[in-house]
Amino acid sequence: MNIFQSAIVVAGSLLFACSTPSPPEYSEQADLPKEEYPVALREGITIEKFASPQRGGIRINYDSVTKSILYNTKQGDVYQLSQDGKSEELIATAEGHGITSLQGFRLYGDLLFLVGNIPSNSDKGTKGKVVRGTRQPDGKYHFESVAVTEDYGRTATIYSHEFNGIAVDLDGKYIYVNSGARTDHGEIQDNDGEYPNAREVPLTACIFRLPADGKDILLKNDSSYLATNEYLFSDGVRNAFDLYVSQEGKLFGVSNSSDYDHPEEMNWFRAGRHYGYPWEMGGVLNPQQFPDWDPDPEKDPFINPMSFAHRGKQFRNDPGFPPKPANVEFVPAIQNHGPDANIYRDRETGLVMDADTTGVTVGTFTPHRSPLGLFFDRDSLLADPYQGDAFVLSWFDGVTQPLMRPFSSLGADLLHLELTYESDIDNYSVRSHRIVDRFQGPTDAVQVGEHIYVIENRGSIWKITMPSSSTLALN
Repeated sequence: MNIFQSAIVVAGSLLFACSTPSPPEYSEQADLPKEEYPVALREGITIEKFASPQRGGIRINYDSVTKSILYNTKQGDVYQLSQDGKSEELIATAEGHGITSLQGFRLYGDLLFLVGNIPSNSDKGTKGKVVRGTRQPDGKYHFESVAVTEDYGRTATIYSHEFNGIAVDLDGKYIYVNSGARTDHGEIQDNDGEYPNAREVPLTACIFRLPADGKDILLKNDSSYLATNEYLFSDGVRNAFDLYVSQEGKLFGVSNSSDYDHPEEMNWFRAGRHYGYPWEMGGVLNPQQFPDWDPDPEKDPFINPMSFAHRGKQFRNDPGFPPKPANVEFVPAIQNHGPDANIYRDRETGLVMDADTTGVTVGTFTPHRSPLGLFFDRDSLLADPYQGDAFVLSWFDGVTQPLMRPFSSLGADLLHLELTYESDIDNYSVRSHRIVDRFQGPTDAVQVGEHIYVIENRGSIWKITMPSSSTLALN
């Protein structure tokens, strides 16, 4: 589900068998009780409050030209923080760039790429939109349209995920844009009959690749058109809310799965590949595709009775569910070998299990963690054991989720990810380690030298200082 439209669902992982360290030193800007500060779980990591931005912040980026932090809010505002984090300047608004639901942005030199949606069909539909801002001599941006989609249906529920994740390739030639699913798990969402029998459509649940210098591209709601023009990059992706290009130029992303207890995915996205949605998520099949499925929580423990999908009767016997496409091989999610973020529900027994005790792998993270804020130490600026590795945040803390109640103190954290390429499967595996705990609604992160800046939706930016092999700093 869209983390900015939904209330509380799930999260959690398993903490290392180690004692929790004392809270770090706090900066003079601290305006919260100490118990509300994040806590480092590894030696050599320190945390301080950097800024108190507007509430509702979604993304955070670093401008290497001005050496400043930028962030945005969903209504379309982009702010630039002073180098000490004590003041900010509004540098872009929806009035200037035209995106009224802004969920992603990425900087590349003097270019500012924004991605989001605009209403259509009297707000019953929507259009995805990508714009490019070029920095002007006065520091402001001149915006022009890169691409806009044809109208496609919103839903009358919380499930319209929209255009959100964005990444730029290493040489600045292409941008990658995620278009999230319009459904929870492939069910019909007709928006009170406005879009009859609509499930997913060609413009949703996929990743587009667009020329960074493109202008006024029309993305039609037509699979053949999107494929022929090489705009469609990867298909079958529920909601890769965050995308990132690694130091090798490979595109990775982390995805939210459905209200069913599917694991949350991390994927290596490649051109022309299909990642399984809506037929499977995290290696667990979507049961709604089977005509004999009985969606009763008493019979299927993967259904949380308090979930939005169950309460909205979206889990249902569905004989019209489309069959798996013929001659298509799904790319499995990256398998997590733990020791953290690898709690799962056993397919045979329905019991919640810790994969470290059962010896299985999870594809990829504990269900409903809502992974986001993915980035790599692309320039190998951190010291071992972090050098060159990936990191990801988790939105939810697990307190209210039945799946995670045995581990309810966990989640809302920063994970260190050790990725390993496995030639026999032509894919990656990962080991995940919790290194910072007790965030409250973290939405994104950016690395600047040895520092990681994390923005929380409640109106906080934290500066995490890691062990370093570099002397770079924000200022």
